[in-house]
Amino acid sequence: MLRVFFPPHLEILIFFQMIKKNLGISGHVHQLMAGSMAGITAVICTYPLDMVRARLAFQVKGDHKYTGIIHEFKTIYTKEGGMQGFYRGLMPTIVGMAPYAGFSFFTFGTLKSVGLAHAPTMLGRPSLDNPDVLVLKTHVNLLCGGIAGAIAQTISYPLDVTRRRMQLGAVLPDSEKCLTMVQTLKYVYGNHGIRRGLYRGLSLNYIRCIPSQAVAFTTYELMKQFLHLN
Repeated sequence: MLRVFFPPHLEILIFFQMIKKNLGISGHVHQLMAGSMAGITAVICTYPLDMVRARLAFQVKGDHKYTGIIHEFKTIYTKEGGMQGFYRGLMPTIVGMAPYAGFSFFTFGTLKSVGLAHAPTMLGRPSLDNPDVLVLKTHVNLLCGGIAGAIAQTISYPLDVTRRRMQLGAVLPDSEKCLTMVQTLKYVYGNHGIRRGLYRGLSLNYIRCIPSQAVAFTTYELMKQFLHLN
């Protein structure tokens, strides 16, 4: 439940807006940089919760290593090196989140500007807070957000697989072979290849990621209008 109150897309969008505003960022390349910085910041702040969630979700009936969230926090802290245990797999997460968040904002920003430049009447409408500014219509926002999410997920997915394998290392066999990001990538690739290893489960992840990103970007654009940020 704690992770529900800190959804990753919300964190990234908030940090992106803060970074863009404080640094005066504009342009597609700068959006790529701001999105990457926002994604990394969000990951570092909430990674322990993601670790705990992953371990609890992996437990099967009759083989419960952890009895609850508090017990898991205590067990990881005492048996896996203190705070370091909560950040197992952080490096591939950061390396993967930078292109994921960066390309999400870059792709969405590019689609938005190109669409409004070439088909403003068909794709755009006046902003609620500033009629002089054109914004995408809701259904176009959803489409652009979904495309942005799909592209970003495809680019960063092997590192997401690496992150999960390292997070679950303590409860999976051959954990000693997956202590670092490079070791884990070699292990997964060597044993399962690209399609069934590094990209295993990608199609299922599309089902989660595409609508999630579509709704996230659409909500982000609407909230900018409600808060008079245009």
